[in-house]
Parts: sequence; C-alpha cells; structure tokens
Amino acid sequence: MNDRTSTPNIPPQAWKRPIGLGWENPYTVRYASNLDDGPWHGMPLGGFGAGCIGRSSRGDFNLWHIDGGEHIFRSLPACQFSVFEETQGKKQAFALSTEPPTDGSLSSWKWYPSEGRRKKEEGRREEEERTGEESNSSGSYHALYPRSWFVYENVFQAQLSCEQFSPILPNNYQESSYPVAMFEWVAHNPTDAPITLSIMLTWENIVGWFTNANKSPKVMVRDDGSPFYDYQPRWGESAGNLNLLVEDFHRIGCVMTRLTAEDEPQEGDGQWAIATITNPAVEVFYQTRWNPAGNGDDIWRNFSAEGFLLDDKDETAAAAGEQLACAIAVRFTIRPGKTRKIPFIIAWDLPVTEFASGVWYYRRYTDFFGRNGKNAWPIIRTAMKHSDTWRENIEAWQKPILERKDLSDIFKMALFNELYALTDGGTLWSAADERDPKGQFAVLECIDYRWYESLDVRLYGSFALLMLWPDLEKSVVLAFARAISAGDDTPRIIGWNQASAIRKAVGATPHDLGAPNEHPWEKTNYTSYQDCNLWKDLPCDFVLQVYRDFLLTGGTDCEFLQECWPAIVEALAYLKTFDEDGDGIPENSGAPDQTFDDWQMRGISAYCAGLWLAALEAAIAIGEILEDAAPQIIPNPQAKIALYHSWLLQARPSYQEKLWNGQYYRLDSESNSEVVMADQLCGQFYAKLLGLPDIVPQECAVSALETVYESCFLKFNDGEFGAANGVMLNGSPENPNATHPLEIWTGINFGLAAFLVQMGMEEKAFKLTDAVVKQIYENGLQFRTPEAITAGGTFRASHYLRAMAIWAIYGVLTNFK
Repeated sequence: MNDRTSTPNIPPQAWKRPIGLGWENPYTVRYASNLDDGPWHGMPLGGFGAGCIGRSSRGDFNLWHIDGGEHIFRSLPACQFSVFEETQGKKQAFALSTEPPTDGSLSSWKWYPSEGRRKKEEGRREEEERTGEESNSSGSYHALYPRSWFVYENVFQAQLSCEQFSPILPNNYQESSYPVAMFEWVAHNPTDAPITLSIMLTWENIVGWFTNANKSPKVMVRDDGSPFYDYQPRWGESAGNLNLLVEDFHRIGCVMTRLTAEDEPQEGDGQWAIATITNPAVEVFYQTRWNPAGNGDDIWRNFSAEGFLLDDKDETAAAAGEQLACAIAVRFTIRPGKTRKIPFIIAWDLPVTEFASGVWYYRRYTDFFGRNGKNAWPIIRTAMKHSDTWRENIEAWQKPILERKDLSDIFKMALFNELYALTDGGTLWSAADERDPKGQFAVLECIDYRWYESLDVRLYGSFALLMLWPDLEKSVVLAFARAISAGDDTPRIIGWNQASAIRKAVGATPHDLGAPNEHPWEKTNYTSYQDCNLWKDLPCDFVLQVYRDFLLTGGTDCEFLQECWPAIVEALAYLKTFDEDGDGIPENSGAPDQTFDDWQMRGISAYCAGLWLAALEAAIAIGEILEDAAPQIIPNPQAKIALYHSWLLQARPSYQEKLWNGQYYRLDSESNSEVVMADQLCGQFYAKLLGLPDIVPQECAVSALETVYESCFLKFNDGEFGAANGVMLNGSPENPNATHPLEIWTGINFGLAAFLVQMGMEEKAFKLTDAVVKQIYENGLQFRTPEAITAGGTFRASHYLRAMAIWAIYGVLTNFK
C-alpha cells in the first residue's frame, strides 16, 4: 500500500502470512489414524461454547466447530466475501479466496489470485528494499486472537482490508459466549480518480447440518488404543430451509432458518444471519435465494458487471436435495484520498447441544437471548450496537502486554493466539442454573482424544482460563470434585494391554469429564487407553489445582475450598493405598500410570512422587485455612492435617534418598533408567508457585533444571525443536524406538519454561519457548497446536489443550498480577 497512514491498525506482533501462500514442507501427522487437516488453519470466530467458524489465510471458511465437541474441516465456497471494483472505466471482481471449489460449483466466479500484479520493476525493487519482503503478494493475513485481518494488495486500485473478531474479553461471562463474528471493511482511495466498490457477503443456509445423523454411534477403538465414534453430520441436508429478508432502522440482512413442527428446537435447529448497515452514502442490494451448487452465475453475472444484486426477495423453502444461499452487497464510491468503513456481521442461534440421545444442554448465550432458536437477528442488533466498544476493550486488554519491552514479539503473538483453543476446542459452556450460576464449562483434550478437560493435561494447560476467566476455571475443578466419590463398575478393555478394568472406582480422581457422545460433567473417565483408576498423578493434580485456583484468585473464596475439601480427603486416601512399601509415597506400577501414558515408571517416580509431596503440602494449607474459616462446617480438619503431616515427614527424605543422583532426579527408583526427564520437578514448580515449602533443596532443583535444559533441549537436535521429554545426558535417546520420551510436548515445554522463569533463568526460558513457538507457527501448525512434535517433522494430537500453558510463563513472570 502506498499510503501507510490508511492501513488498518494491526499490531506488529500479529502472526502474518501472505494470502494464499502454501507451505513447502509442513508438519505431517505421526500416526495415520490421527487427525491431519493440513496447514490451512486460521483464527476461529465465535464465542465460547457457542460453536465457531474458521477462515484460513487463503480466504476460505473451512472450520465448522458448530456441534459441541465435533469436528468438521471442509471449505464451503458459497460462504464468502467478494469485491467488485470500477475505476476509470476498468472493472474487476473477485471472490476473496485463492482456492476455487473442487466440485465444479461456482464455475462462473473469478477467484482471488495468490500473487498480485507486479508493479513497475523500479517501484518493486524500492518496495522490497524498504520492507525486506517480496512485494508481489496479493496481500497478507494477520492474526492476534481474538482479532484477525486480511490486507489486500497489488490487485485492486483501492486499498482494502477486513478486520474479523468476536467479543472475547477477559473476566467477561456474557459477551464472550456470543455466537457472532464481526467483519469491518476499510476501503481507502489512494489514487486521484474516484473508485466505485461493492463488497458482497454470500452465505449458504446451513441450518440443520450440525448434528449427528447417527444418534447412538458405536464406540470403537483406534489403532493407538483410544476410543472414538463415527460422526455423521447432516452436511448438505437443506430440505425445508428458507431465507428471510430483514430490515430495521439502519440494518439490513438475511435470516436463514427452516420450517419445523417442533415446539422446542432440537440440536441443529435454529438460525444463521448475515447483515450490514444502510446509510445515504451507500447502496445495499440483496438476493435471498440463489443456488450454491450451480455455476453461481445467478449471483455473479450482475455483481461482476456492476456490483449489484437483483433485490430479489424469495422465501421459497428448499426442496429435498436442494441447497440455497443468500447474499447482501454494499456499493459505494470513494473520492480520491478518502476512506470508508463498512461493517458486516455473521451470527447464529443454535441453542441446543446434544450429547447421548436425549441428553442435552442449552448454551450459555441463551441466558441472554432466549432459547427458542429464533434470535439470530437480536444477536445481530446487539453486535451492531456494541461492536466498536468490544474492539476497544480487546485493544485495551492486549495493549499493556504488547507494549512490554521485556517480551519478544514472537512470545506476545503466541501468548494471545494460543487462546484460540478456548473457542475452537469443542468447547462447551452450558446455560446457568442455581448450582452453577455462570454455567458449566469444558474444553476437549484435543480432537483426536475427544474427551473433556483431562485433569493431567490441564495441570499446565488451564493457566489461561485461570488468569482470564477464573469463574470458568473453578467450575471445571468443581466438576471434578463432584465426580470423585462417584463410581461406575462398567467393565472395559484397556487399550494399552487388553486387560479388563472398571470404568471409575469410587474415590478415584477421574481423568476427564466425559465425552460429546455421552453425558459430559456427569459420566467421567471416557478414555480407555489406560486404566486411569491406577494413575498416580491425577489425585495430586486435583488437589494442586484446587489450592492454585483459590490462591491465585485472591485467596478469599473459602466456599470453593469448602466444597472441594471432602473430595480432597477422599482422593488422597485413595492414592495412599498404592503406597505398598509404607515409605509414605505411592508407587508407580510399571504400567504407564500418569500423563506420559506410553512411558513406564516403576517404584516411586520423580514426576508422580514430587506431585504427591506438593499435594500433601497444599492439602495441609487448605485444611488450615478451613480450620480458621469454617470450623463448624468442616468436621475436624485438624485430624487430616496431622495425618498429611505424618505422611509428608516420612515421604520427603525418601524422595531425596531414592531419586537424587547428585546431578538430577532419576526417572524412578526401580527401572535403573539413567534418562533425564524434562518434567521431573513439576511438583517443585507447583510448590514454589503456591508459596509452599520446597519439596527438594534449592541447589538440587537448580542443578536438575540446568541438566534438563542442557540435555533435553540444547543437546537434543541442537535446540532446534524444543525439549524432548526424556533423553540421556548427552541428548541421545535411551531407546531409539521410544514414543513419548523422544517427543517434544508443547505444553510441557511451556511449563518447563515457566519453571525456568520461576528460578531466575529467564533468558533460557525464552530461548526454549521461542524454539517451540517457531516450530508451530512456521510449519503450518498454527491454530491447531499439537500435543507433540518430533525432530522428524511429524506431530500428534492437534488442537491440544496443554499448549495454553504458555500463560503459565506470563503468570510467573508477572506474579499473576
């Protein structure tokens, strides 16, 4: 763009990618059974638990996480922005995706080029010297969640950009749930002749598509031992759908709905809507019905010729096998040197999320817009009224972080963009009720491991939720507290060793809060790869998260501690039964019985036993708080405090004696492994985080941490990828065929970096963090951050919850202020 003053106010820290530029060698999936949609992912749009849509850097809408917990990734070409331009007698029009349909539809449309028209050679060289970039791109995509931008260059005479966002705001428990996406177009005329533009938004009526056609899908087991089920959306089933023109005050748009005899909406029922504003300076056109499966000429002919639509108001419902779409277009002329802004809004109202057949919840946003599935237009009206304020509030939230001189731009970029999972992660947020006044919340572990809020994963992965939406964080922990005393004797085959085990033992801390095909929050322990009743980290993870959530949200919510206390007592008593030799520490059984669930540990392990020591300290602290705050309500916490003190007194010297080797802590006490485990002192990190007594001497912690940094990071492939989970002192594999030890886990790396910051090693922390972030954002993993990457350029488990642990780094750095 020539006039830099007219470009949108895009923070320089935003992730940037030329429009339509592919990846030469993107990461590919490690196991064929795992999800690999390819690298064309962009920032998601939509509120928490409302469903979301995603638009990639090539301009196509291709992610449809509309049905809670279910994943659809496929481009829908009729859902698109297009631009017509006329200046000095020359006309051109493009649909703004560089990816034409592959099914033969919309063949009359002209699609946006991924390369711009080259300027004069001299001007091009000048531009490249000034920016250091190739000037022939047709524009750039930028993302800094929850805002993203398209900047169009070298194609139109006008300078054009589009900002996209949803009202995701910290400590906001209303607007953050809204099913709405704002698109603000900015058009500037840098020439000395008038330019006429028309911006068109087309959208297919997709009401009814997002529900499983198979209401009772059979649960199967994947080749990696994980349970899964078949999801069959009603994609393309539009019979009975119709489009209505709506005009009120200065708004005009199209509401997409369907004929239904139901008194109450079922899953998938409801409305979509698109809208813009009207004023005397613009012309608005519409077409409520056109065929998205045809060649598209019924809409493109007039738009590409003159930038107008037929103003055809046709409310005929779609017949069986028929699909239909609508369109609105805004045409205007900009004089030389002038700028105009044009807003568009997409909203949806699909109030019901169903899980097992007959098990369903209303979504959180229905607390503010009603539950009849007919409120897409009220959502549009609200967005028109408040969108400027929402954006200003987002800018105000991000500004102090973006202005920090002690943080790199790449860190700031990833810090915000990794929050995408709170929208995209199959997120549930139920309507409020008496027990849960802000509703219940949950995010999937990932799309491959499709169960909610895995407790071991969120030990690091929940820091973002804690810091930004603490009430939602506490609601998740309370759901675990409620589940600990429940049991489920249903026998299952365990994927790892084909043994039989019951689903949930009474007193055992559940691994997860259930899955989208059953009853989340109520029916827990969905995963069956391992017998999670035997896991040694889960009870400790629970206790530590309870105390953390209390302490780091002001240390005053004794009601929260009180509600969790019985579960704490039960969880720790259950775990203590695995202390077979009476040394005060539960032993690992030799099965992978912790978060590294393909990595065997025997005897007491540095990872699990460290968490046990920290959890005992946290339980003592909680008991003492409750003893003072609620002595009449909590029966005799002093007895439990004394018991935990006795266990701790016995366990602490045992941990040091059996695991410290003079340089670092051994993996465990019985396997004779010399491996250096990256996350060996997670318990010490948590103890220090919560102001509890150290579980190991400070000098030992420093030595172990420096050894991890040297061996697992710097000596493992020269520090290019991040820290491997476990290698020998020289950075080589203990077993070249191992899985988890040789993977770089994004969330574990961010947790390790937070520990480094905590111990005063900030430079090392950010060197490690930057290495991992570069792997994600330079190799096509953006907005689908995986659990694990490998030095071979493969990944596993995309859209992963634990990666939000990057907020732990920021939290420790700022003392959670």
